[in-house]
Amino acid sequence: MRHKFRNLGLDRIDHAILKILQRDGRISNNDLADQIGLSPSACLRRVKALENSDVIDRYVAIVPQNAAELPDNVFVQITVEKQTKEKLAEFEKCVKDCPQIMECYLMSGDADYLLRVIVSDASDYERLHMDVLTALPGVSQIKSNFSLRTVTKKTSIPFE
Repeated sequence: MRHKFRNLGLDRIDHAILKILQRDGRISNNDLADQIGLSPSACLRRVKALENSDVIDRYVAIVPQNAAELPDNVFVQITVEKQTKEKLAEFEKCVKDCPQIMECYLMSGDADYLLRVIVSDASDYERLHMDVLTALPGVSQIKSNFSLRTVTKKTSIPFE
């Protein structure tokens, strides 16, 4: 990803803006400009350029899982029967539609996909496993691992 950012011509000011916005997406333009050392109009132009070039994808509120009473993370390795373009697209569409599947990665190695799902407890995961995961198109094998605790979870991309 670093190389993609370099190709966009991001400089140290863009990096500083991104560091601050990743920490506080609700900061006012005036406060951001003060922290960066730019005029408010120049700062706003820079932020708009970052948004228009999709370097800034969107602004979100980060809600702790506990607030939704879904404190447990389960990492699920899924193997599918056939890896045709159509089958993978169908599987991925269904995964995107499940609200408890927070992340999904197409993998190399033993499993085809790695999912991070959030659940309230083991019985909630059993329900999700039986009702959702086993019903996903083309699934041939599921391996699950419960997280004991989160050591670190970052939302900010580092800029060196």
